[in-house]
Amino acid sequence: MRGENRTLQDRLFGRRSEKASSQDRSNHLDGEDDPPRSTPPKRGQRIDRPGPIRRDYSHLPVVEDVRELPLEQRVCPRCGAALSPSDTEDSEQIEIEVRAYRRRIRRRRYQRTCNCADCARTVTAPPAPKLIPKGLLGVSVWVEILLDKFVGHRPTERLLHQWRLLGLDVAAGTVAGGLERLEPLFQPLYQALLTRNAKSVVAQADETRWMVFIVLEGKTGYRWWLWVFLGTDTVVFRLDPSRSHEVPEGHFPADSQVVLMVDRYSAYKAMAQVKLGQVTLAFCWAHVRRDFVAVGKGWPEHKEWALGWLHRIRELYRHDRSRRNSPADDPAFTVADRELRRTVAAMQTQTDAELSDPKLPTPCRKVLTSLQEHWEGLTRFLDDPRIPLDNNASERQVRGAALGRKNYYGSGAMWSGRLAAMLFSLSATLKMAEINIRTWLTWYLESCAENGGQVPADIDPFLPWKMSEEKRRELAIDPNDSS
Repeated sequence: MRGENRTLQDRLFGRRSEKASSQDRSNHLDGEDDPPRSTPPKRGQRIDRPGPIRRDYSHLPVVEDVRELPLEQRVCPRCGAALSPSDTEDSEQIEIEVRAYRRRIRRRRYQRTCNCADCARTVTAPPAPKLIPKGLLGVSVWVEILLDKFVGHRPTERLLHQWRLLGLDVAAGTVAGGLERLEPLFQPLYQALLTRNAKSVVAQADETRWMVFIVLEGKTGYRWWLWVFLGTDTVVFRLDPSRSHEVPEGHFPADSQVVLMVDRYSAYKAMAQVKLGQVTLAFCWAHVRRDFVAVGKGWPEHKEWALGWLHRIRELYRHDRSRRNSPADDPAFTVADRELRRTVAAMQTQTDAELSDPKLPTPCRKVLTSLQEHWEGLTRFLDDPRIPLDNNASERQVRGAALGRKNYYGSGAMWSGRLAAMLFSLSATLKMAEINIRTWLTWYLESCAENGGQVPADIDPFLPWKMSEEKRRELAIDPNDSS
């Protein structure tokens, strides 16, 4: 009971990040034979290191600011002779100008000068494209709203307050109504992401809670679930009221063949495709590691035992990293692969030996029993280096959504929840493709505006995996990167 109490306290108050830290070791166990933690280096440039490369801003536009001498100073202070203009001494500063303005559209009218019959007397230039018919806010405004909420994960009210400081007062209802109008524009792109993601050969999955404040028949409360599926070149978020096996089951086609890296949550094991052998589950070593950390913290008398297993898992990661960093035809790959298999075999032998001991304490036995039950899924990476050791990458994908959940609680309507899932998916996929989401979003929404506020007839050019190389370079996150 005391051990479980310590474990629960650590879950509530302990540090959740598994990144090593010399100040906060609450999510780690330190042994006497562990190397001492080095003191953090001092801030600033080190004498023994080369200086940082000066950043290049030549791609930014230039606004000239010519500084002249006052008239009374353009003469010689002794004789009063006029000074002759020469060249300039140039320097640069980086500035950012954030301003709201009214774009006044003047459509030129033309009067007929002939007497031809059945012709309009006045001809007017076509109207400017509008994203939302009769809407007051332009594309640039909607780009800022979408990026701030679904990429920056800030409450929209905070953005509107910032705009009021700039002299622009936009009603929250106007923004909400506009976002609802924009939601259908992203549905075809989202469907393309779903189809592409489900075809991945190796994928990862995870889920986190998401609040949707609507009354749904047959459901108690407002807790929904945001599922993330990380594929080869896409990331898909799915919003569902259920945390059951039906969600991942519905994501992958009935005939799919995929290795799915997951934690040990039972919903994945209950998938129909898993039972039929079409989806192969690979289990996460990071979650196994957390089991041993929990035992070492909850039961101090078993700390040394837990440390021994943490050291074995550390070796597992080290050899796997060496194998991944070496080409398959490199001798270093063969060496790393041999050491990796030796480490796994030793861990299996150690597990069997400890479980055969009738005096093994209950907390330790519970962890090792789980390890043994999931051993096949935990060791699939041995024969397929494409399979990662953990699902940390998919866990990182849900961090932004978790931040948004804390900042603005979730979604107040069904359409809002769908929009969140679609924008989370698009932003993560574009980031994976190293595409600037601001540039891409402006391009896409302007294309919708030119199509009368509707989805373009052909969405293929907007999909990262179908985009031309020229367009990818144009939309690249680093405009100076030509590689």
